[in-house]
Amino acid sequence: MGKRAQLPEMSDDSDDGSNNRSQITKDVKKFGVKKLDPDKSLEKSHSESSFVKFHTSSSTSSKKYTSQRIERKGQSSKVTESSKVAFDLSDLDREDSTSGGYLRSSKRNSIDDLETNSQDGSLTASRESLLSASESRFSSDDLENLSVSEDTIEPEVSQFCDKYPLILPSVSDSDTNRQSQTNVKISYQKLSQELESHIKPLKDAKPRHEVKHLDKIKHVLIEAWQVPMYGRDIAYRLCDVLRSEGMLDMVIQNCSSTKKEILKASAAVLEQCLSWENRNHVAKIGLETVVSMTKREISNHEMSYIITGILEGLFKISEEASTKIINYGGLDVILHWSRSSDIRNLRHCAKALANLSLFGGAENQEEMAKRNVPEWLFPLAFMEDDTIRYYACLAIVVLLANKELEASVIKSGTLELVMPFINSTKPSSFAKSDTSQQQGKDHMWLERLVPLLQSRREEAQSLAAFHFAMEAGIKEEQGKLDLFYEIGAIDPLKKVASSPNATASKLAAQALKVIGESIPHKLTTQVPVWSVVDVAHWVAQVGFKDYVQNFMECQVDGDLLLLLTEQELQSSIKIDCKIARKRFLRELKSLKITADYSSCDPSQMDAWLMKILPDLSQYTYEMLKAGMNKEVLASTNNEELDSVCGIKNGIHRRLILEHVEDLYSTIPMPKYGSIGSLTRQKSIDPTGFASYPKAVDVFISYRRSNGSQLASLLKVHLQLRGFSVFLDIDRLRAGKFDENLLMNIRLAKHFLLVLTPCALDRCMGDDEQQDWIHKEIVTALESDCNIIPVLDNFDWPLPEVLPSDMQQVVYFNGVRWVHDYQDACVDKVEKFLTGEKSPIQKTMPPLPNTSNFNSLERNSPRNSMERMDIHRNSVERLLGSNGNSFP
Repeated sequence: MGKRAQLPEMSDDSDDGSNNRSQITKDVKKFGVKKLDPDKSLEKSHSESSFVKFHTSSSTSSKKYTSQRIERKGQSSKVTESSKVAFDLSDLDREDSTSGGYLRSSKRNSIDDLETNSQDGSLTASRESLLSASESRFSSDDLENLSVSEDTIEPEVSQFCDKYPLILPSVSDSDTNRQSQTNVKISYQKLSQELESHIKPLKDAKPRHEVKHLDKIKHVLIEAWQVPMYGRDIAYRLCDVLRSEGMLDMVIQNCSSTKKEILKASAAVLEQCLSWENRNHVAKIGLETVVSMTKREISNHEMSYIITGILEGLFKISEEASTKIINYGGLDVILHWSRSSDIRNLRHCAKALANLSLFGGAENQEEMAKRNVPEWLFPLAFMEDDTIRYYACLAIVVLLANKELEASVIKSGTLELVMPFINSTKPSSFAKSDTSQQQGKDHMWLERLVPLLQSRREEAQSLAAFHFAMEAGIKEEQGKLDLFYEIGAIDPLKKVASSPNATASKLAAQALKVIGESIPHKLTTQVPVWSVVDVAHWVAQVGFKDYVQNFMECQVDGDLLLLLTEQELQSSIKIDCKIARKRFLRELKSLKITADYSSCDPSQMDAWLMKILPDLSQYTYEMLKAGMNKEVLASTNNEELDSVCGIKNGIHRRLILEHVEDLYSTIPMPKYGSIGSLTRQKSIDPTGFASYPKAVDVFISYRRSNGSQLASLLKVHLQLRGFSVFLDIDRLRAGKFDENLLMNIRLAKHFLLVLTPCALDRCMGDDEQQDWIHKEIVTALESDCNIIPVLDNFDWPLPEVLPSDMQQVVYFNGVRWVHDYQDACVDKVEKFLTGEKSPIQKTMPPLPNTSNFNSLERNSPRNSMERMDIHRNSVERLLGSNGNSFP
């Protein structure tokens, strides 16, 4: 054979490359070359020499490396003194004949690395050289597919591997789990060795070489995070190495450097190494330095991804640290970049806001509300990217759990986006959608999510159950299911699994099944049909186990439960403590509001009451039992509501009576009714038209495929400036137009048309108005709306290529959107809204059936009386056009 063993090439990035080469030469001489009798090697039985195959994949082909397993003989301490390697060359030749040239070359080269210059063709190798030859060809992704035995792991490859050993959780005793952990140890061995090769020279490196080593360290950490299943364990251990070796202190200090290259390289390493211990270390010695750097570089696009990533990690420390970060300007940085168009930045921002809401505590949550975080979460939750949507939804439901912020959270409109996300996404699929999701969360993060399972809000409870269902699958693969017991999540999950919340119950049951826990009795949302056993389970679930037997003895079913009074609780159920009775009635009220009455409410009176005020739903069942329905309710009075329906709250009775006029219409508006089909039985007071769409200042029309982010940003900008805005969050399918949506356009004073690339392409040739943007534009033109186009990389088509009923829109002046200057663009939009600028060019052809678009009466209303007058006039105009008259 006559070939000399090949030595791995040193990277050009290594400052001490020549020294390493000479050291390798010394190592080869030290180990020596042993001769092997080829006849004897071929006679080795399989019991003496088994095979191990290393599988590695690439983007072009799948390559297979086959080498003979190293056998250990005796008790020799040196591998080269007791191990021999032989390759099955016949198998290799057979594979050569069926493989491409690149595969043959790769296999031959892997053998050449182990061959020695011996006359009889003997082949020996140390365990170090075998690992070096194979690992030099494997990426971090390849290491996942390695299949080796424990014997192939070299215990003394690097000092760091010995000094900082990797400790993995115990797993079930199976070949697959043992092999997986063995592969992880090899991954850690390789990465720690590579990290060591850059840390040592970095300590003595000159400034011009410092950036190069920092960049290499960053890539080692990125590789570690990307190792499937156990990437977090490997990365956290490497983070410990950086902290213990003084590298963390160095990069923190470099955050105040005036040298841009060193600053960027150091910040990039810091962003990748923020493990729990390292986050606390930063909080102790350099929090102000790091956060001030992010504030200083707030306009640096090249570092935006890095600084938002750093803040994402730092917001997972503590309430005290979060307060300091906000005071140093960290939250302002996140809110600044949450308006960017870069998906990477937006992912970091969404996660940072979720972390702050979880770890920040009540005071910092209130500070978030003061800075309009609930509103700025809307564009993030409205994105197409599932990761951004999820963490924005998580942040809003955590804020919702704070009772003091509930009103501002609901007002923001972001909460309405939570359930659509949960209902359209599978936990298992979402876990695989992003590399960072595949590692799962640590116990501290998950522990803060447990209280959401006990929330009374459907959105918060469902999203928490969604995450635990996803996390259960991840932790099962990692062998960390005990974590759910440690953080106290089992009992809350069981409570949710048996609750009437259908979505949350299903997700909690999924989590419990994976964990290995029994799934409790499931309660349906149709409380009126509950059995006695169902009631008993619910009573125990809400904390009244001591009275379950009393409920069973009295045979209380769902019907009786909904009609229970405080006196009956005292006399029949024997709840003597008045405070305990109040607690029970509070739980019962919540149950009544969330219950489904469809089985006994054909007129949908409950849905009507919910539209007025959700709290009114607590009276639905008693009203139904008294014979009330929507038709009878239209002629009821205050005394009947009090004495017959049991509504003792005078304010609630007044609210119902104020909205009774809505029921005089024969058409069930606003959900499916048409304004053209309205008929009157009695005269209608337009001011009591509360169940109809309310007049708004601005209606935003957009193309969902590429205009949703801009539309949502405009919504928030305008709301924060005092305008009421309508944005359809559930875009309609082609050909299915909701008359209620068109009603919103007719009642709006301004029509904001968001035009992104190709936004009007589907309108071309659409003579039947099948495209919803076409229909919305025509409705706006017919309704004399103040039309304001906002153009984002959009050029107007020629008028003649558009349908004739919408050609006039091309003559309107608009605002060119520049993403980096959002406030200036919105200033221009506001001038159009307030009449300071004209939206129509003077050269525009006359519009049929239109009036003065720029009169002062179309300006945004600034007081309630003006707003009510416009609402009244709009309704009168709409109803009057259909032959109806008003007194």
